[in-house]
Amino acid sequence: MVTGSARGTTFRRRGMAPALAIVMVFVSACGSAESGSQGEHSDEHGSVSLAHVHGLGVNPADSTLYVASHHGLFRVTGDAAPEQVAGRTQDFMGFTVVGPDHFLGSGHPGPDDADQPSHLGLIESRDAGLTWTPVSLSGEADFHAMEAEHDRVYGYDSVSGQIMVSTDRKTWDRRARLGLADIAVSPVKADTLLATTREGLVRSGDGGRAFGPVPNAPAFVVLDWPSADRLLGVGPDGRVQVSDDGGTTWSQRGRVPGAPQAITSHGESDVYVATEEGIHRSVDGGRTFTVLHEL
Repeated sequence: MVTGSARGTTFRRRGMAPALAIVMVFVSACGSAESGSQGEHSDEHGSVSLAHVHGLGVNPADSTLYVASHHGLFRVTGDAAPEQVAGRTQDFMGFTVVGPDHFLGSGHPGPDDADQPSHLGLIESRDAGLTWTPVSLSGEADFHAMEAEHDRVYGYDSVSGQIMVSTDRKTWDRRARLGLADIAVSPVKADTLLATTREGLVRSGDGGRAFGPVPNAPAFVVLDWPSADRLLGVGPDGRVQVSDDGGTTWSQRGRVPGAPQAITSHGESDVYVATEEGIHRSVDGGRTFTVLHEL
């Protein structure tokens, strides 16, 4: 059992080569080496390009995919080049969609935001990312994973290495401390969480206060929990796997090229996965993918 005071996880051991691969993918997914928005990527026209994806979400207002990255928030349709929202170059380390045009985020300010703290804490947009306002933990927290479920916000703060939970987005309860790349919250049980760690998939039944290993689960980097029993996960090798029993058993669906960075789903069959090579979309539940945008 991993308790709230644990600083790591030591579950089952794997061979050296797979373990090294998982560690390298986790470093990429967590973005631990990134602390700001310097070193922007630009295309041949001088426009800031999408790179280093940290989060994906579909806006219920218009079913458009939003991609949170090291260089800002982008709208991606696949019909044209990704559109940087409001021309804002800001490092979105954490991102989640709450409702129509309603987003939550975290990360670091852009090069034109010198008056902001290096850690933005929890920030909020109610106009689809056009403007953002600070909500709480400004200058204190940097959420690298974030979920909004059950009128709560669940976040993984990279500064403290802790799971944090809030019911009002102002006050926060600090819970387990562990190293992870992604979290997923059960849509039907507010206290049931899954987290991807270097040592394997772990589960909490007490709202993130303590975690234990999930027996026989594949290695995952990113997760999505779209419905009561259905789970989607992508491993360090890009294999997409699905569970229809809440994570007890898993079956392989498709595969995406490159190390996974983020995942989200929309409706019954749409699945989006970001990897180091591009943004990929499936319309058949993760069996086959097409490229929306190459990175």
